[in-house]
Amino acid sequence: MKDPRHEKLARLLTEYSVALKPGDVVAIQGDASTAPLIRECYRAALRRGAYVYVDARIDSLAEIFFAEANANQMKWVSPFAKFKFMKADALISFWGEENTKALTNVDPKRLAAASTARKAINKIFMDRSASGALRWVGTQWPCNASAQDAEMSLTEYEEFVFGAGHLDDRDPITAWKRISKNQQALTDFLNRSREVRIVAEDTDIRYSCKGRKWINCDGHYNFPDGEVFTGPVENSVEGHVKFSFPAVHGGREVHGARLTFKRGKVVKAEAEKGQDFLRAMINMDGGSCCLGEGAIGTNYNVTRYTKNTLFDEKIGGTIHLALGAGYTETGNKNRSGLHWDMVCDLRKGGELYVDGALIQKNGRFLNKKFPQP
Repeated sequence: MKDPRHEKLARLLTEYSVALKPGDVVAIQGDASTAPLIRECYRAALRRGAYVYVDARIDSLAEIFFAEANANQMKWVSPFAKFKFMKADALISFWGEENTKALTNVDPKRLAAASTARKAINKIFMDRSASGALRWVGTQWPCNASAQDAEMSLTEYEEFVFGAGHLDDRDPITAWKRISKNQQALTDFLNRSREVRIVAEDTDIRYSCKGRKWINCDGHYNFPDGEVFTGPVENSVEGHVKFSFPAVHGGREVHGARLTFKRGKVVKAEAEKGQDFLRAMINMDGGSCCLGEGAIGTNYNVTRYTKNTLFDEKIGGTIHLALGAGYTETGNKNRSGLHWDMVCDLRKGGELYVDGALIQKNGRFLNKKFPQP
């Protein structure tokens, strides 16, 4: 029996998230395991009059690539992939790997080389997204591999995923319009600010956001959503931060990551596990040692860590910082083949200051107009 939440999600993504119009060219891409959502989204996109291109990937290709590709193949950028990002009006991505650890044993230098090669495509994506020429959204399919990472049964994980997206509501689109309004109050406040300071266990870090734009993430980009983010002034980041949860990138986990910044750059990187990988990613290119994003998680329907950044960075009462490429629309100019989000939990004693004033304590905003549990 078909889960009615699949149809609800497809309608939300096509009608609300990327707002497809007749004549739009939309690329739908996803792992083979996400086929049920690809089908529903394909149907919904056609009903809205869009021209639909589907790019369905099969498992193990990335593993084969990193095992077999020579130096020239590692540097090659597919002109077909570039064309897709240059010409699509909208992009809808579904994630649902069968093995989230498939690349665990790949040499970090090979991962870095492949990421560096994609810088040109990343720039096209970032620039077209910033200008509004490309509308995009990505979402997680509740698959066994991700359920195992989250230490849940598949049924439990399905409830978690769909609950985080308010898909059990009678009308999820109405729910996300309400969430958008609450987050906009916080976004408007932050767009008048100059500096953010984060204080938590083994953490005291600050960055300037003067002249930068804060973005309200209300279901039009990643889904489920629930954050506000900006691009820190590149040379302004000072202090140290200890990330609360394992930082996951390319299937690799770094536990107990601690970064020290001076004049915007990482000057010291430590970790309890995965330190060599962490340092390799930070040294990937000229921009990978700087912050491209600073953000606040506002989705209080997400309450636990699941080893999936899509959800973990949205946990209400957390902040996250991303090493590497920044989003052009924020005003951030950092360019890199890396974009790695890492999460710091403020729910137990953490404090968030804006222009010297405390706005959040223990993960709860003091202003009732801002998002609340």
